[in-house]
Amino acid sequence: MKARESGMPEEAVWQTFFDAEGMITALGCAERGDENIVEFGSGYGTFTLPVARRTSGNVHALDIDGDLVALIRRKAHDAGLANVRAVQRDFIADGSGLPAASMDHAMIWNLLHLEQPVALLQEAQRVLKPGGRLSIVHWKHDPATPRGPSMHIRPRPEQCRAWVLAAGFAFLREPDLSACSPYHYGLLFARTP
Repeated sequence: MKARESGMPEEAVWQTFFDAEGMITALGCAERGDENIVEFGSGYGTFTLPVARRTSGNVHALDIDGDLVALIRRKAHDAGLANVRAVQRDFIADGSGLPAASMDHAMIWNLLHLEQPVALLQEAQRVLKPGGRLSIVHWKHDPATPRGPSMHIRPRPEQCRAWVLAAGFAFLREPDLSACSPYHYGLLFARTP
């Protein structure tokens, strides 16, 4: 099931909205350098490849769009990144296909406006190891942002936080993303044992 209003702008435009490296650092992705990471809705691989460069573990890039998955595979190959596992997957309908308690970090960035956010969060909870991290990024609830879903389906931080807590996570912190994206907020959680 494709997320509502999930059309992507041209890649060059998309990349102007973020400092990918800064966001990855702010949200603690691949802090140890050996984590296995799953990225739900990997798009162009804007965050996939930088995360893969920071970890010796595998990065599972899941997206429903086969063309984007093929693009990530090409980019990973060209960059010499053998740890990227890009897979076309409807993870809402079919789950991630990953074993339970196998991931150290799950990334759900710009995606919680989909119709079943709690189902996705429960899948993230299932695949994370106890104590594993979940990072959430979404467009600010501000009509002046240059992109993002309609305001009526764009979740506010407090809504995301409620959904994530209901899915069995503990809140850790709300990193300041202003230096790496003035248009986004981020939240960091841990899977409870």
